[in-house]
Amino acid sequence: MSENTPEPKPEPAKGPEPSGVDLARVALRAAKEQARARGDAAQQKKQARRGGLRSGARADGRDPMALGSAINRLITERGWEAPAAVGGVMGRWPEIVGDDLANHCVPEKYDEDERVLIVRCDSTAWATNLRLLAPQLVARLNEDLGHGTVRLIKVLGPSGPVQRFGPLRAPGSTGPGDTYG
Repeated sequence: MSENTPEPKPEPAKGPEPSGVDLARVALRAAKEQARARGDAAQQKKQARRGGLRSGARADGRDPMALGSAINRLITERGWEAPAAVGGVMGRWPEIVGDDLANHCVPEKYDEDERVLIVRCDSTAWATNLRLLAPQLVARLNEDLGHGTVRLIKVLGPSGPVQRFGPLRAPGSTGPGDTYG
């Protein structure tokens, strides 16, 4: 061949087999990617365990919290454990007392200082029935909520409509009883 004639280029092989250093580079790259993936998964697990992301290098009070953790912390800090537990009971009332009783008797409020649960019934018959069942119901509630959470169940009967007599009434009067009594 002459000097001016270009040399024929060898055809690139369709898939040259990596050897030696090339094999080591490929293996190192694959190992790094696997380690990074394991590290990311471990980091996500660790963040989930401790409640999410952090604001800095170390945990402090400014770090974001999961909503459930924040609510539990607030309930504990404010001392609302018993009212929150009783509120949960009010939501599960049919499960605790049964469907028949739950259809006719509804818990109205819980007095934390007196530890009294006030329940209103839609008829005097159901109110009487609930008064008879009150000791067993108090025991069941305390078993569910913790001993001494509910001391007494106060049962209220149906409330009647406010009676207003006559078309003309004096402001603040309660009816004819306030005149003659």
